[in-house]
Amino acid sequence: MATKALFNTLVNWFIRQRIDQIEHFIKFPVETQEGLLFSQLFHAEETEYGQKYGFSTISNYQDFQRKVPIVCYEDFEPYIEKARQGQKDVIWPGQIKQFAKSSGTTNAKSKYIPITAESLEDCHYKAGKDMVSIYVNNHPQSELFQHKNLRLGGSAETYQDFNTKFGDLSAILIENLPFWVEIINTPNKKISLMSEWESKMKAIITEVRNEDVGSLTGVPSWMMVLLQRTLQETGKQNIGELWPNLEVFFHGGISFKPYKNQYKEIIGKNIRYYEIYNASEGFFGIQDQSGSDEMLLMLDYGIFYEFIPMDQYYAGSRDAIPISEVELGKNYAVVISTNGGLWRYLIGDTVMFTSLHPYRIKISGRTKHYINAFGEELMIDNVETALKITCENLDVTISDYTGAPVFMTNSSKGCHEWVFEFTRQPACLNTFSDMFDRTLKTLNSDYEAKRYNDITLRKPIIHVARPNLFYEWMASRGKLGGQNKVPRLSNDRAYIDPLLKLNEL
Repeated sequence: MATKALFNTLVNWFIRQRIDQIEHFIKFPVETQEGLLFSQLFHAEETEYGQKYGFSTISNYQDFQRKVPIVCYEDFEPYIEKARQGQKDVIWPGQIKQFAKSSGTTNAKSKYIPITAESLEDCHYKAGKDMVSIYVNNHPQSELFQHKNLRLGGSAETYQDFNTKFGDLSAILIENLPFWVEIINTPNKKISLMSEWESKMKAIITEVRNEDVGSLTGVPSWMMVLLQRTLQETGKQNIGELWPNLEVFFHGGISFKPYKNQYKEIIGKNIRYYEIYNASEGFFGIQDQSGSDEMLLMLDYGIFYEFIPMDQYYAGSRDAIPISEVELGKNYAVVISTNGGLWRYLIGDTVMFTSLHPYRIKISGRTKHYINAFGEELMIDNVETALKITCENLDVTISDYTGAPVFMTNSSKGCHEWVFEFTRQPACLNTFSDMFDRTLKTLNSDYEAKRYNDITLRKPIIHVARPNLFYEWMASRGKLGGQNKVPRLSNDRAYIDPLLKLNEL
């Protein structure tokens, strides 16, 4: 009892300290960001990248804009490769010894994201502490620390190459966690670091079925797979029966909208849901209000943010603006400069600001995962909202989906083609299709204009996927678990065509 009381006292002290710091950057956002930028420029001015772009001569933000180019992974890869081969002082002082390997885009090429000691401690781990601090500050009566946190990472094997380590981000995070964090997590480190997905599932279920779980942390799609299998193994009616002290699910990686009703059903009781925004490149946002779908942009994690308006991005522009110039309700491509050695780096995500005091965001999509084959500029946020409204009205549940354009030919107009895997199917597929189409029109004026009288776009084509189609497809690509995601939207047919072929087998 005395040990638990001491632990709770230390936790409460830390939470108070951190909440004060968060309130400070909320009050002084621009100053926080500018101070962070120039501190990091000074820190990296003797690196190869810093010398090439004159970090030591940058005295204001306009200098930074003018002298340092905005880059995507392909532009920056030669510097990352030098660092991966063990060269020191390339993009960050000293040798970078760890790299998070993440899947590439349509070129199927893997990316290696540098993980420095500073980014590990001052970004990823700091965010993990903040996630809990914000939650407990919002819910002082929480019993979070009296129960275990069920975490679900991806393929967590690390590999040695060029005297540096690389692997899934979850491997790096779990391998470096302090011992006291391991005490409150389940499954144990050995199971968490297993790489083969099916064996890992069995081992996790064997351990966690007898644990007292109070919180979940993971990607909604893969956590759902684990919870469904856990119920099958235990014979319980719902997760609330198995873990009566479960109170919160910290989720990220993909939109929660398609999964909300599924979680309500499978858990069988009311719990809280807190969204987080993290990636291999950094940890960016945390939901700071209970019941909200907005996230507080975390401004003191060693990440300097810039934003490119998406209408300019579509036109080929790489002119970015600082946080002080963003506007509500506009889509922006995110550019980051980090304590991981990334400089003016396009991460591929798009966000929309929902508040400027403080700065809160929603993830609106990906710069490469959208449909704009006919000028419709259809973003993931439009689709997710339309599906949520349609499913709620028709009592339908979707587990997975993807969409792509059908391009115009000499004899036919273009359209959008969709594959939906339902866990509760619509009574009439045509009714579902019509409501989805109508709702998209109300949410996106460009889509509505292209659909007007079928001038440019005809009615969407919808296919019903057989059960477990998406799981089988991801397994065939070696992309089960972790931060692997089904690509929801694509401007080409690289994803949907293989799925349709698999659906016919």
